[in-house]
Amino acid sequence: MNEIVFDHKECGSCPIRHRSVCARCEADELEELDAIKYYRSYEAGQPIVWSGDRMDFVASVVTGVASLSQAMEDGRTQMVGLLLPSDFLGRPGRDAAPYDVVAVSNLTLCCFRRKPFEQMMIRTPHVAQRLLEMTLDELDAAREWMLILGRKTAREKIASLLAIIARREASLALTTAGDGMDFELPLTREAMADYLGLTLETVSRQISALKRDGVITLEGKRKVIIPDFDRLQIETGDDNDGGLMV
Repeated sequence: MNEIVFDHKECGSCPIRHRSVCARCEADELEELDAIKYYRSYEAGQPIVWSGDRMDFVASVVTGVASLSQAMEDGRTQMVGLLLPSDFLGRPGRDAAPYDVVAVSNLTLCCFRRKPFEQMMIRTPHVAQRLLEMTLDELDAAREWMLILGRKTAREKIASLLAIIARREASLALTTAGDGMDFELPLTREAMADYLGLTLETVSRQISALKRDGVITLEGKRKVIIPDFDRLQIETGDDNDGGLMV
């Protein structure tokens, strides 16, 4: 773990400001957060915290992606979630980490010392309210992934992951996902296979099929272009209301 030189140390210029836990903070509250915050960087593959470890901080993901995994007694592990930019890491009121958290790509965290942050939540109800909203969004995302992993085909799983990443990228840019948008895929194909419960060969085959069918365009190793977002949405197997097509 290394301290980083970061271009957005001022909260007002932070790229996740409008989506993060501090989205509704006033100037004086941002100053209070600034007094208890610090940045940490991690390289791809580097652990952030192991399940059961004591956490003396909570954090927002500024850039990059991290995985949440849980190990079984026999050594098997299951990736149970992803942390994307603006997602929150850690639980106020809980000392220990419930999951293994590992950087999937190069990652930047905006960390807050846990005890002062908990005290600020008591004094500042809208911070607690914002965290509650984010927690409920996380619950919705977990339910969505139950559907993706349990019922969808390999092609639908890949399309769903691309659509989720596209919507998050658009949200961070204060736009909506639409035709012609592009983004850098934050996951390797190995990480996608692990998260989606697929083999590497299946992931590569399905991405190639989506490209061949004109659903996506690829530039270089990671850049994804979506010519028609509605077409991608159809490939996820979801209807316009977000439910499973039958």
